[in-house]
Amino acid sequence: MNAVEIVKKKRHGRALTKDEVDYFIHSYVAGTIPDYQVSALLMAIYFKGLNDEETRHFTNAYINSGKLVDLSHIKKPSVDKHSTGGVGDKTSLILAPLIACFDVLVPMISGRGLGHTGGTLDKLESIPGFKIHYSVDEFIKHIEKLNVCMIGQTDELTPADRKIYALRDVTATVENIGLITASITSKKIAEGAKAIVYDVKVGSGSTLPDVSSAKKLAENLMRTSHDFGQKAIAVLTDMESPLGYAVGNWLEVKECIEIMNPALEKSKLSADLLEVTLFLAGVMLFVTGKAETIEKGIYSAGEKLTNGGCYSKFLAIVENQGGDVSVIKNINSYKQAKLSDEIRANKDGFINKMDSLKAGLASVELGCGRKHVHDKIDYSAGILLHKKIGDKVKKGDTIYSLYGETAEKIHSCLKLLEESLEITETKPELKSKIIEVID
Repeated sequence: MNAVEIVKKKRHGRALTKDEVDYFIHSYVAGTIPDYQVSALLMAIYFKGLNDEETRHFTNAYINSGKLVDLSHIKKPSVDKHSTGGVGDKTSLILAPLIACFDVLVPMISGRGLGHTGGTLDKLESIPGFKIHYSVDEFIKHIEKLNVCMIGQTDELTPADRKIYALRDVTATVENIGLITASITSKKIAEGAKAIVYDVKVGSGSTLPDVSSAKKLAENLMRTSHDFGQKAIAVLTDMESPLGYAVGNWLEVKECIEIMNPALEKSKLSADLLEVTLFLAGVMLFVTGKAETIEKGIYSAGEKLTNGGCYSKFLAIVENQGGDVSVIKNINSYKQAKLSDEIRANKDGFINKMDSLKAGLASVELGCGRKHVHDKIDYSAGILLHKKIGDKVKKGDTIYSLYGETAEKIHSCLKLLEESLEITETKPELKSKIIEVID
């Protein structure tokens, strides 16, 4: 086997064999193939693609690069949810504790932000002390205790994907259906979940902006999951505008706490965030047999969310994984960003557009995401939306609030956010965030 010849083969659009994929992935994890050769292969794959068989080879190689989690001794159904990535997409923070309340196992291996899209791990690590790295044995013990544990890829679980995931983020090779499929499904199979619900985002703020590409990815994800013995359902959801009112790690955690904690005054809850979260919860309960229909699952999940059961479970997760529970109970005690600024409406009218891509890129400029593999995240930085699509505004009304550590960072994203905004004289038609269910 020769790494250069494998890169050259894929560059010419020829399919890689199982042995070639196994060699390349094993050698990269072992440190005998350098980052630059993997980057070259990723770019070749980005342009030439992976067929179904190659996608299975990569999925299998990722899985076999580490250990597998076995939860068969716990006689309960298991399920996880995975989002393909969006701006303001924070549903996992609510779904993990919510579904665990129904005596369902939720072994959740999450990822970091990719490009302009946020990552669940970065949000969790904004909670002081929260640990996301555990051994397989520790992971299983946490699940035995609470039905749920939220971690990242480790040296034991899909380490190959963890390394390649970071490279894809900084080599502009994120948006490839085969690579996305292998990355997602390998983690979900390795973590021990027997069922998986895929939240496939569609729109400017997603990794795949058009419905046809998103649908193809959804079908690939389900086909690969079925090949490895998992139940799978995919939901296409809209990501043309940011989900919820917050974009940025701690700001998104705070928004979820405000939804989960029944003691907090519910002055401004995001209808779109609640719609997507409860719908996905309904699908998760349906696929595990805890609800006869998706609609009944949505209703049950809504009850659990409003009666405080979900919030109690979230507190238990934070405490169990070393997080500072005091900041969850007192969200206003969190360290604030040094500087802030605002973008205001330049005329009367209705919000017609809040482009997710530009909002996501602006959040990266503020420090919520990474431009380089080793960039440090600024957890307190972010963007708050004061209005949503369809809202009526008057000239001078605040549309966005920006938070960051330096004036330079804030200034760098002002133009992006201004360009993301469109105000029209007529009110736009409001549509559901749920586009289609693929079963």
